[in-house]
Amino acid sequence: MIKPIMKDVLFLQQKSEAADLKDLPIAADLEDTLRANRDRCVGMAANMIGHKKRIIIVSTGFADIVMINPVITDRSEPYEAEEGCLSLSGTRRTTRYQKITVEYQDKKMEHHKQAVTGHIAQIIQHECDHLEGILI
Repeated sequence: MIKPIMKDVLFLQQKSEAADLKDLPIAADLEDTLRANRDRCVGMAANMIGHKKRIIIVSTGFADIVMINPVITDRSEPYEAEEGCLSLSGTRRTTRYQKITVEYQDKKMEHHKQAVTGHIAQIIQHECDHLEGILI
């Protein structure tokens, strides 16, 4: 189901809780909502649609990847970036890392560990910040 985008900064600044199998409908809503906003969005976190659960979705350009309970375990090569967010107006500067390693579960709750670089790494970092209540 396509959900409205959360704009309440006080809600967005709260840390998200671990997700489990019963939270899979949130992942489906994230997929639908990202698809509906694809012209202006490349990733979303569950709190952006009103759920404080550790679930994100990232568009790779050819597929959307749902990550449940993602954790960035390694990062290198910092750089300055300017980012926007559907939940906030305008853009803001932030530090990101060119290379990251992220561990997460897929929709079958199977564990993955993946090295990611470039723009996809930046999207994952932005969405993982959302899970920690960090707004750019």
